[in-house]
Amino acid sequence: MIRVPIANEQTTLPIDEPRLQQAVRAVFEEASVVEAEVSVAVVDDPAMETLNRRYLDHDGPTDVLSFVLEQSEDRLEGQIVVSADTAQTAAARFGWPAEDELLLYVIHGALHLVGCDDDTVEEQAEMRRRERACLARFGLTPRWDELEAAEEAPRPMSEGEPHS
Repeated sequence: MIRVPIANEQTTLPIDEPRLQQAVRAVFEEASVVEAEVSVAVVDDPAMETLNRRYLDHDGPTDVLSFVLEQSEDRLEGQIVVSADTAQTAAARFGWPAEDELLLYVIHGALHLVGCDDDTVEEQAEMRRRERACLARFGLTPRWDELEAAEEAPRPMSEGEPHS
């Protein structure tokens, strides 16, 4: 069983808890994780900035942080923290709803929990492929590729996620 409790600690966006839970479960099922508990916290930028400074020693907010709390051969416990404020800002840039951008952050965090990294160009490409596949399950097609090509600047990946 994959349990995904949601903590909504912000007022920027309405949160579709079942949708976020479904996204985590989709990533975990794809990775053959059958026993897990992953909490998802939706926060605002001030809270995210505090966490980003505390855990990564980075200034400013970020989109998503993920933490593996415990991992064994047959069980995973972790936490994903996403910023609703950052999602709202980025969504305007990428031309889709903030709720979809937030969903992308949850997917990205879940992918980190199951071992996907984005430190190299190759890893970033694989992360993007898996994000696209998961978003497609929700009927979504991200437009970041065409927008990035037009801007000639790559979309930054997360600043990094602590892993145990």
